[in-house]
Amino acid sequence: MEGSASCRYQLLDLPWEDVLVPHVLCFLPMHHLVILQRVSKQFQALIQVYLANCRSFDLSQVGPCIPKQAFCNMLRDNKVLQNLTLQNCSEWVTDKELLPVIGQNHHLHQIDMNGCDRLSRQSLVAVSLSCAHLKHLSLAHCEWVDSLSLRSLADHCVGLESINLTACRQLKDEAVCYLARKCLKLKSLSVAVNANISDVSVEEVAKNCPQMEHLDLTGCLRVRNESIRTVVEYCTKLQSLKVNHCHNITETTLGLLRKRGVEIDVEPPLQRALVLLQDVVGFAPFINLQI
Repeated sequence: MEGSASCRYQLLDLPWEDVLVPHVLCFLPMHHLVILQRVSKQFQALIQVYLANCRSFDLSQVGPCIPKQAFCNMLRDNKVLQNLTLQNCSEWVTDKELLPVIGQNHHLHQIDMNGCDRLSRQSLVAVSLSCAHLKHLSLAHCEWVDSLSLRSLADHCVGLESINLTACRQLKDEAVCYLARKCLKLKSLSVAVNANISDVSVEEVAKNCPQMEHLDLTGCLRVRNESIRTVVEYCTKLQSLKVNHCHNITETTLGLLRKRGVEIDVEPPLQRALVLLQDVVGFAPFINLQI
């Protein structure tokens, strides 16, 4: 009995990098790991080893808000990140906190900076110089993104497959055209909520990015039927098109895409009329369209 009692093992006695990190901790949610590191100094060291080896870091899993110092501590030793999501720190994260993380992680494939309005073009330039294998990037509502930083990204991240530039209002046709000519593998692009974007951008994207599957032009008021016809001709793999509030695009052109099964976020005119009528009178009358 005494011999068996003396041979008891505790969790921390197991090999950390060979057992605990790849086969145990990887199944725990991030917010549980944050709590676990408060148990003891040993657990804190174990979690730090895990964080130094994790490939994906999503702050939305930690909680509603993570302190700035905690963010820096959690990623200070990591050099193997592939996915980085900066939700829950968009209100405070600046170049000072982000640049060291980007600078030591050259294998990032996916970065989500959505809404990080305290960053500057310096962060995007750092991404372009450090992350040559980047595939997916979200810069939605980052109004600091300008033409020069986007050109740097296009020059160095030619394998980019998706980019979200929603509400990046500094960007004009010239920058988007440059991106399209450099990043020929683009499959998903959003330039929504940008009144600077015109047919020039859309046509350049259509002609240079034949793999395009998802295109978001919501609120691009200067886009017209002419460029959508170019999309019809060149983007044969298109799966979805968003053109809500694009008042110069008509069903004459959209109908060509609907026939190919492309998902469009605006209803055909007749369908919209029936929905409006239903809202007004409370029911949808039967209409016989046979001639």
